[in-house]
Amino acid sequence: MKLKKIKLNNIRSYKEHEMEFPDGSTLLSGDIGSGKTSILLAIEFALFGLQPGQRGSSLLRNNADEGGVSIEFEIDGKTILVERNLKRGKKSISQDYSAITIDDEKKEIAVTELKNKVLELLNYPREFSKKQNILYKFTVYTPQEEMKQIILQDSETRINTLRHVFGIDKYKRILENTSVILSKIREEKRFKEALVSNIEEEKRELILKESELVSKNQKLILFEVDLIDKKNSREEAQKSLDEVSKKIEEKNRLNQEIEKTKIMASNKESLITENKKLLEQILLQVEELKKIYFDDSQIPSLESEINFLKEKRIIFNEKNLDVSSRISSLNLKNQDFQNLKQKISHLEVCPTCLQDVDSVYKSNVSNKIDSDIFENVNKIKELEIEKQKLSSELNKIESDISLKEKEVQELKLKKVRLQSLHEKQAQMENIEKQNLSLSQDMEMLNSHIDSLRSSVFEISKYDNLFIENKKILEDCLKEEKIAEIKFAELRREIKVFSEQIQEIKKKIEKTEQIKKELNYLSELEDWISKKFMPVISFVEKNVLVKLKSEFSKLFSEWFLMLVSDNFHVSLDDDFTPIIEQQDYEIDYNYLSGGERTAIALAYRLALNQVINSLLSKIKTKDIVILDEPTDGFSSTQLDKMRGVLEQLNVAQLIIVSHEQKIEGFVDNVIRLKKENGVSGTEE
Repeated sequence: MKLKKIKLNNIRSYKEHEMEFPDGSTLLSGDIGSGKTSILLAIEFALFGLQPGQRGSSLLRNNADEGGVSIEFEIDGKTILVERNLKRGKKSISQDYSAITIDDEKKEIAVTELKNKVLELLNYPREFSKKQNILYKFTVYTPQEEMKQIILQDSETRINTLRHVFGIDKYKRILENTSVILSKIREEKRFKEALVSNIEEEKRELILKESELVSKNQKLILFEVDLIDKKNSREEAQKSLDEVSKKIEEKNRLNQEIEKTKIMASNKESLITENKKLLEQILLQVEELKKIYFDDSQIPSLESEINFLKEKRIIFNEKNLDVSSRISSLNLKNQDFQNLKQKISHLEVCPTCLQDVDSVYKSNVSNKIDSDIFENVNKIKELEIEKQKLSSELNKIESDISLKEKEVQELKLKKVRLQSLHEKQAQMENIEKQNLSLSQDMEMLNSHIDSLRSSVFEISKYDNLFIENKKILEDCLKEEKIAEIKFAELRREIKVFSEQIQEIKKKIEKTEQIKKELNYLSELEDWISKKFMPVISFVEKNVLVKLKSEFSKLFSEWFLMLVSDNFHVSLDDDFTPIIEQQDYEIDYNYLSGGERTAIALAYRLALNQVINSLLSKIKTKDIVILDEPTDGFSSTQLDKMRGVLEQLNVAQLIIVSHEQKIEGFVDNVIRLKKENGVSGTEE
């Protein structure tokens, strides 16, 4: 990997700034606070985004709503451009936009996806994707204070951190996971041991059940034979009862026939009695009819008289209607005269000639009206008298018509009654013949009843036999039912036993399988605890020993390049630096500031070399960034930095320092300044 260019927009003290990175060694020089470290933070943000616990406010310029970083670098001949933006929201600052361009092919992708893509391009192992860029920190850029912090940490924290850095924490994870697996295996073993503890008892139970099943099957055969015998006895009893039942049914049929014949004879006897009564009635009617006198010529004469009276009634009705009409007309005229008289009495002016009407004239007219009314009243009285006469005459005519019509009706009734005399005589003859036939039928029916009774008497001897056979059948049915119940119960019992045996067999089979699994788990537990885990521990120990040996050697070499030869340094098993002078161990805290810086720098450079050799395929081996690596160095130590930088032998070295002396040790110098709160490059 080689950095080529970076652009900053509203990042910390920078507004708009672009910086190119040449090959070789480059010094970012400037006073404290000029913006040197901001460049390093911008590089890390562009590559990996905000770190866990890092806030956007630590990067976005104060009072700026948005900002961003774009960095251009080269890997394996490919030019890559990464862009990330920050945006200020109501409550926090978040990453707003991210994109990557590889050989002019641009893709806008999610923040986490971009980080994974960069890690892939740098060829970092996949397991380092969630370790807060730990490889980048310890191979490319580590703030000097953070390296001092790892030296001062407790041994357990330091060794765990280095395990992550070296990528050998997987051995510890393997052992931890293996312990969890062993715990699960032992738990599963205890569970399976409990399951197989009763297998011998289950086998004994199976043998007993199978023996008992054989006994029950033999007993079932005997029950089946007994059931067949009982069924045959019941069928024989049923057959005998059916034969007797046929005789009983025949007897019942004969009794029904007797009853039907009795009903027929009774009906015929009743009919003869009714016919005799009817003959007596008809005979009386005939005698009465013979006494009736009837003259057929009287009916036309009476009908002629009735017609004459009806014509006369029509004439009188017309006269009565005319009189009533005349009375009504005269009453209307009198009413009109009264109305006229009333009007004239109140009249003052003539409506026709418009002259005054005097009282004499009105009196004359009123008298004339009264005269006319009186005349009409007399006529009405005469007409009323005439109307009464007509009504009286009409009532008499109506009475005569009614009497004569009644007389005609009685004559016609006598005629009809006389006409039925011959019919009644013929009816009497038919009834006498019918009674004769009915008497003959009754004799035949009585004879048939006697014959049927004789047959019934012959069959009655089967009644007791039917009762006996019925009782025998009921007993056979009870015995068959009892045998059938015993057979069914035993068969159900055998079925239940068979199912229980199958369940026990399945349970034993399952338990045997669990026993095999238990044996396998025991073998697996033994292999893991006695072979696998010791091997992993041995491998881890050997890897750590080898790493510690190489790390300690490189650490000593780098440290001795920075300090006098009277110091001897090495690493203990926890990778803690051990500093000795004249065979006396010196505590880190009692060293000078320059010596402590030398320890941290030597540790940093040795760690870089060990990681790059261990992970030989990562793409960040050719770049190193040192942040204030000479803090607290004496003039003599500063002079020794030239040899250190030459020994690094990397394609691209970026140093951040305010020491002017370092400028003579590098190929390129970029001077930074800050004016009015805005950082930039000196011209």
